[in-house]
Amino acid sequence: MNFKPGWLLLLTISAGVWSVPIERNGGNQEPKEEAPEENMDTGLYYDRYLREVIEVLETDPHFREKLQTANTEDIKNGRLSKELDLVSHHVRTRLDELKRQEVSRLRMLLKAKLDSTNTQSLQMDHASLLKQFEHLDPHNQNTFEAKDLELLISTATKDLENYDAERHEEFKRYEMLKEHERREYLKGLDQEKREKEEKRLQELKDKHRQHPKVNVPGSVAQLREVWEETDGLDPQEFNPKTFFKLHDTNEDGVLDEQELEALFTKELEKVYDPKNEEDDMMEMEEERLRMREHVMKNVDTNKDRLVSLEEFLKSTEKKEFNNPKEWETLDTNPVYTEEELQRFEAELRDKEEELKRRAETLRQEQELLKERGKALEAQRREYQQAVLEMSQRQKEQQAADGQPPAGPNGELQFQAQTQKPDDKEAKAPAEPEVQNNLPAEPPQNLPLHT
Repeated sequence: MNFKPGWLLLLTISAGVWSVPIERNGGNQEPKEEAPEENMDTGLYYDRYLREVIEVLETDPHFREKLQTANTEDIKNGRLSKELDLVSHHVRTRLDELKRQEVSRLRMLLKAKLDSTNTQSLQMDHASLLKQFEHLDPHNQNTFEAKDLELLISTATKDLENYDAERHEEFKRYEMLKEHERREYLKGLDQEKREKEEKRLQELKDKHRQHPKVNVPGSVAQLREVWEETDGLDPQEFNPKTFFKLHDTNEDGVLDEQELEALFTKELEKVYDPKNEEDDMMEMEEERLRMREHVMKNVDTNKDRLVSLEEFLKSTEKKEFNNPKEWETLDTNPVYTEEELQRFEAELRDKEEELKRRAETLRQEQELLKERGKALEAQRREYQQAVLEMSQRQKEQQAADGQPPAGPNGELQFQAQTQKPDDKEAKAPAEPEVQNNLPAEPPQNLPLHT
């Protein structure tokens, strides 16, 4: 798609402002097939929502036609948002669906945040909580209206403008932390080792500074170098218009921030090499950002974060284009002062003390828990001993009273009695005599009487 610079105010947000990797290949190369353009993540928490809204709006012929005549100011001040009422029904339906999905996602984020802070809120007011998100209208959570488009554009523009400042601040803190760690490391060494290490570190610094001259970004010398070494063209035939079209890689009629940063690769190669110990790649990315900002400041006259062909050609007519001042790299222009470093170190000390206090509090609580655990274990043992002693006393009392011994739970225990050995030798009782009432038989062999 070919977009006008005004609409690219949004697309530049979704195109990304991140760094371009350095390639150390030779100058003359055979043309390669154009790879599909990658959408770089902007880092905005609503990046996906922004992309999808842009893609859906671009499918509407009426809205696309209005973009052809719109300028950057029309987009920024919200006038273009009024055209949303005239887009087709299926586009509005799709935008409504995207907004509902975004609201649902934000609700999940809010719930996760509340859960992580152990905040119990059974009656959560989502409408009030959604007000903290500025890229959509929280009062209307179901349909995508003109106000939503206006809020999305203004919020994304503001966030992107603040992003560079945040990156500079983050880099400053990185550099101060690096210097702080260097000083602390040297303090821990003895005199001889400290002097030796300081000498080594100074040699690395000096080696880093011994690089070829860096051309001012956007100057004729810098562009001619790209023309010759990257494009493989005769430097004597340098033509700004042809140069612009060569590096407008997506052929949209403007150079966005990513396309501009690609122009600085040769200059960065003079100063930074990932294989060298003395070269810091974080510094290289900061240098790239500074170069891009320098070009935007001097070339981007309408401040839409894009360089049109007209703006580019006008910049080549300026005196600074042919006779620029010398470019000062980061190694000659420190990003922090000694006072800022001292304040930063004071903050680190305060944080360290706070962490120590928390660690001590946790240690004391751990010791207290151990002591309580020991006390509970001693009580458990005393209780077991008391139970055993009471059981023993019950058994002794029952034995004294002639009662059967009791079991562990107090139940009576009966034992089967065994027969004594003497009983086996006892005589069996005499059987009772059976009386016979029948007459006795007469004696035999008696004389017979006649």
